[in-house]
Amino acid sequence: MEYYAHISDDGLRLQTVAEHLNGTAARCRAFAAAFGAEADGELAGLAHDLGKCTEGFQKRLLENGDKVDHATAGAVACAARGQLYVAACVVGHHGGLRDMGNPRTDRSGDTTCYGRLKRGIQEKYLDRCGDSGVPLPATIRSSAPDGDRLRISFWTRMLYSCLVDADFLDTEAFMSDEQGRSGFDDMETLLAQLDTYIVPWQNPETELNRLRCEILNACMEAGEKNQGIYTLTVPTGGGKTVASLAFALRHAAVHGMKRVIYVVPYTSIIEQNAQVFRDILGDGNVLEHHSGVQFDLFDGASPEEVRRSLAVENWDMPVVVTTAVQFFESIYASHSSKCRKLHNMANSVIVFDEAQMLPLPHLRPCTAAMASLAEQFRSTVVLCTATQPSLNDLLRTYAPDFPATELCPQTAFMYDRFRRVHFRQVGTLTDESLAEQLNEQKQVLCIVNSRKAAQSIYGKLSPEGSFHLSTLMVPAQRQALLREVRRRLRDGLPCRVVSTSLIEAGVDVDFPAVYRELAGLDSVMQAAGRCNREGKRPADKSIVTVFERTELPPMLFRKAVGATHEALAGGHKIDAPETMERYFHSLRDLTGNALDKQGIIKAFEEGIEGCELPFRTVSETFRLIDQNTFTVYVPWGEGAMLVSRLKAGECTKLLYRQSGRYAVSVYEQHFQALYRAGALLTARDVPALDEDSAILADLTLYSEATGLSLEPETGKAEFI
Repeated sequence: MEYYAHISDDGLRLQTVAEHLNGTAARCRAFAAAFGAEADGELAGLAHDLGKCTEGFQKRLLENGDKVDHATAGAVACAARGQLYVAACVVGHHGGLRDMGNPRTDRSGDTTCYGRLKRGIQEKYLDRCGDSGVPLPATIRSSAPDGDRLRISFWTRMLYSCLVDADFLDTEAFMSDEQGRSGFDDMETLLAQLDTYIVPWQNPETELNRLRCEILNACMEAGEKNQGIYTLTVPTGGGKTVASLAFALRHAAVHGMKRVIYVVPYTSIIEQNAQVFRDILGDGNVLEHHSGVQFDLFDGASPEEVRRSLAVENWDMPVVVTTAVQFFESIYASHSSKCRKLHNMANSVIVFDEAQMLPLPHLRPCTAAMASLAEQFRSTVVLCTATQPSLNDLLRTYAPDFPATELCPQTAFMYDRFRRVHFRQVGTLTDESLAEQLNEQKQVLCIVNSRKAAQSIYGKLSPEGSFHLSTLMVPAQRQALLREVRRRLRDGLPCRVVSTSLIEAGVDVDFPAVYRELAGLDSVMQAAGRCNREGKRPADKSIVTVFERTELPPMLFRKAVGATHEALAGGHKIDAPETMERYFHSLRDLTGNALDKQGIIKAFEEGIEGCELPFRTVSETFRLIDQNTFTVYVPWGEGAMLVSRLKAGECTKLLYRQSGRYAVSVYEQHFQALYRAGALLTARDVPALDEDSAILADLTLYSEATGLSLEPETGKAEFI
């Protein structure tokens, strides 16, 4: 009997199980070769759909019969060959990686992997299968790690990624007749494009640009070094974005690596960095992937649009720019859709921009993942920042044979040469006295720790030439405001801006003076990077004023503020590299070394209540950022038309993406206050919305100047 795996959408073509298993196995083997797991990958591919060689599945496929379990048979076959972790990949290749469970206590029918295998053995799933025509190897030489369960968890998830992507791609190739994938430039070509781009930089006329060239050339030379873990500690304004790209491309070309992945903390940075890379390398070689970017396929979509949409699924492009949330939550995911991209992190150069912004409560699992990528999966990891955090001890814990090496050790003495500002500390200021000082300046930026503080201080400024900036404003409005701010700075017009911290990381503005409320020292230094950014003014005339408010900082900032106080105690200079080192050590101490809030590492090393390798449980638990925020769509400007389409029931990815430019994220308390005030339309009113989103129905609560009101009539509270 001939067994079939797929039928084309037009019903005219059939793919046999043998064809699909061989095709998937070949792809899976090739993917797994990136980390030396070729035999494991081939076995997974050959076994994953053995369960389709049954009368039940054939009836399902050809006659639209009942749904059939087709994964258990192949998993049982792998387990019978002693390949338990390959079996885990096979049994979950559609539904996601299950918790492994407990081999002694799990019963047939339990939702764990052991439970599924026991059911498969008892019900003789494998015996039901006919001959696929693809014999499985009797034995294989597995590359799975021995003993260390954390390493095993990373290896299993990576192999799982190889399998699910190979399965998707083979199916896609059959269904679309090999359409839609290819057309990217290789690393050598991209490196040549970068070389061409930087040619005009090689004869700098200013001291600042000479320093930037020194850093750039050092990174280019360092690209020849061995694969491993590196740091790139460059002062603000040192050109680290292009310098790190230069290292990454040279390194990838020298070592035959597949791609470059940039991991950045905020979407406000990702958009800026991705555009820089597109300008250098061409739009078709750069994938921008974060929660605000989705690609809908539609009739008449261009080949480029098709390629980009498909690449989002598995990061199959030479340069990927993504967020830390997307990156780390994918690494600890269990669902096939999120895990699919993981194998494309192997044998890649991965740059973590602004690495100091990794949240402390998750620092240990994040660092363990970085170390694993270098130690197990032949990736090179670069921690790139102006204010290098102290991660060496954690990296040594998880990758003791891969010490972190600085790419530009000479930058240590460059900090004095890069100094473009003078710091002054003025103690505590009332909002009134702060506003008086700001009003006295023609152009000045003031950054505070909460959205409420930003609104309060802005309300005390002279209206002419004063602006407010916070995440209470929709992104489209913030972008328009920043364009106006840059124009005024360029033309010498009055420009006083009060902002939250959103402006201090990666936003290209250049003020002659900056005020920064005391916060984490890394944030203070980021704020200083918005002052005299291009070094066009004397440092002693470019003042960064550090102050405290009469109100306590929000709870979220208090440990960071305490660590800054400790780092500065004894008269240490704010901008000295050793002060930053003191700050990070103090912050770790104040946190109580609680660097794994959710117990992720312990869950894999020790299990949870006897359950081994709890993939699914961890996937449901691990969140880099607490998900206690809600989305409020605001019918402001062009957002009014988009909101009307939501109200009409339209719910495409493209519409949600477009509407995101007219949305504000708020905490639950704020959301509930707006709801009690009758200011929101929720999912009860608009079916296109989900439970975590709403439409602002009362536009009087949205100000052109300050954004969404913090104090609707029925509820007042402090919101960050």
